Amino acid sequence: MTKSEKTEADHIAETREKVLRAALPHVVFDGWSAGTLAAGIADSGTDAGLSALAFPRGAVDLALAFHYDGDCKLADAMAAADTSDMRYSEKIAKGIRLRLELVDRHREEVRKGSALFALPMFAGDGAKAIWHTADTIWNALGDTSTDVNWYTKRVTLSAVYSSAVLFWLGDESGGEDTDAFIDRRIDNVMQFEKFKATIRGNSLVKAFMTGPGKILDKVTSPGEAPEGFPGSIRK
Repeated sequence: MTKSEKTEADHIAETREKVLRAALPHVVFDGWSAGTLAAGIADSGTDAGLSALAFPRGAVDLALAFHYDGDCKLADAMAAADTSDMRYSEKIAKGIRLRLELVDRHREEVRKGSALFALPMFAGDGAKAIWHTADTIWNALGDTSTDVNWYTKRVTLSAVYSSAVLFWLGDESGGEDTDAFIDRRIDNVMQFEKFKATIRGNSLVKAFMTGPGKILDKVTSPGEAPEGFPGSIRK
């Protein structure tokens, strides 16, 4: 196979992108539904077989494609942003703001996606999507943690980001109130981090958390985790 020849994975990725682009105008009216997916396939003129491979679970995969496309664009935006003069907390806030800016024209699509992933059957997919956004931000900031901190950083940022999205959806201030909300949430996290640093000096806590054979010493980041697990990168 020459470099110019496309693989099946390439064709599926192109189909996913075309269908998503064609489906977006329908989401506002029909949500992330089977009807929206069908309209996207029809409007894009893509092959039905490839479309089935691109969205094996139907509309929920269409909604996930929208989210992961935003994360991909976020990684590019953060790579291009000049954050050299920012404190670490400001860099994190910048990542959250960039992510929201990328979907500012698609607020209703995000709203309907939030409703979809609030359903019990799709809650796990929604949690993985939020985790992936947090992972994207931390990776863009050059996070090199490999122990339990790898998880706590992403868990914490997932909570901050998800709350910021919900606030942003109801923000009618033009974004000023959302910016202030993000700053407050990150400030709360930083205060908690200071508290954790203080209690680490406690001999009982220190004995549990650190040292040879201790529980948390055995916790490591997953590295290249399997697809769908925390830490995995969606291709």
